[in-house]
Amino acid sequence: MSAEIPEDHPIVLFDGVCNLCSGFVQFIAPRDPDGEFRFASLQSETGTRLLERHDLPTDDLESVVLIQDGDAYVKSSAVIQIAVTLGGLYRLAGPTRFVPRAIRDWLYDFVAARRYRWFGQKDRCEIPPGDVGARFLE
Repeated sequence: MSAEIPEDHPIVLFDGVCNLCSGFVQFIAPRDPDGEFRFASLQSETGTRLLERHDLPTDDLESVVLIQDGDAYVKSSAVIQIAVTLGGLYRLAGPTRFVPRAIRDWLYDFVAARRYRWFGQKDRCEIPPGDVGARFLE
């Protein structure tokens, strides 16, 4: 676990108690063999600081957020940008950015509003062991 906020790595902020969101982190990690992505929960001090730095609400835990190259991506835009950054077949998600954001985010919000009911939640964010855990901030 690292306390510093790196400027040269993409950072994924996620709901640390959401099983779907934690599963998304577990999906990203093995597909990122160079270990570029860093992770922090939205509930963490680091997550709060990054949200504030990018003028995003700190009390809204309904979105995955990607901080990359000084830009902040939220909801469906974050998911698409993560896929593009992973490369390979995941780059095929890139053209979906041309679907109007209102439509993409409606679908994102539909799942986000039901994520605890469908996938469950934990009492706290659990940091995975090994390489993935070492890429968590704070």
